[in-house]
Amino acid sequence: MREPSFWWRPAGLTAGLLSPLAAIYGSVAARRMARPGRARGIPVLCVGNLTVGGSGKTPAALAAAELLRAAGRRPFFLVRGYGGRLKGPVRVDPAVHTAADVGDEPLLLARAAPTIVARDRVAGVDAAKLADAESIVMDDGLQNPSLHKDLTILVIDGKRGIGNGSVFPAGPLRAPVEAQFDHVHAVLVVGEPVEALPVLTHAFARKLPVFHGRLEPDAQALAALRGHPVLAFAGIGDPEKFFATLRGAGIDVRVAVPFPDHHRYRRAEARDLIARAERDGLVPVTTEKDSVRLAGQDDIAALAGVARTLPVKLVVTEAEAFRDLVLGRV
Repeated sequence: MREPSFWWRPAGLTAGLLSPLAAIYGSVAARRMARPGRARGIPVLCVGNLTVGGSGKTPAALAAAELLRAAGRRPFFLVRGYGGRLKGPVRVDPAVHTAADVGDEPLLLARAAPTIVARDRVAGVDAAKLADAESIVMDDGLQNPSLHKDLTILVIDGKRGIGNGSVFPAGPLRAPVEAQFDHVHAVLVVGEPVEALPVLTHAFARKLPVFHGRLEPDAQALAALRGHPVLAFAGIGDPEKFFATLRGAGIDVRVAVPFPDHHRYRRAEARDLIARAERDGLVPVTTEKDSVRLAGQDDIAALAGVARTLPVKLVVTEAEAFRDLVLGRV
């Protein structure tokens, strides 16, 4: 699904027409979030966002898990497995599972730490405990009330913010802002805080700690791309962020092809991307999430074979304070 463009403009006619549905959806979501979560005898850190689509949750979850791992606290990732067919609980094995099985994010996370996919989050935590997990990092799940969370970090894309500020389907919010902030312990703004003021206002009013982060592309991957014109393609929450990262690093992006979030590439699309790149002498490049989606599909193996990947990692400006928060609460 592509996000409607009116979500990211000031509320207008379309959002107004959808506001009755948004009110109903928001009321149901707020009541659901108010339910008390169940504690399972293991600390849980949740990395979530306010809106539908990408904000930088997965890099933030990876950064938090690395802090826990470095402190010897054996983290497991817990994810729903959006786009995958397996309901779980199942431990992700990148050598066995594909994105069609478990989704793209779990395959990416499993490279860094053991990862459990489970639609039932409580059952997922129990499975992680049986596998000797000492802490849980949930990639997404702010709106899921089933588990007690010891620390919830709200990640916001500084350049996108919360769009028109309306609840789905009138806007990108998953639930009313106040209802979501009732469950937030800290805020992490990724990128320049151009559109983050409404979120920061809520954070400051509640005296929540605010951190700032940036996504840094892998230096070795960038060096391999410099001097080569590229065809960039991405099926993530905000493909333009990926294209801007490439351009900001000095990469000559001749063609940029966006796809919907979690897009499953088809043979015809793969052939078209390869043909365009070959015709114009371009190097195909994509994101890590897209690369794991390309793997394991025979009909698009040719694209997987020629496309280069640009990994990114989250760097938090207030690194020491962020570490103290994570290790102190989890």
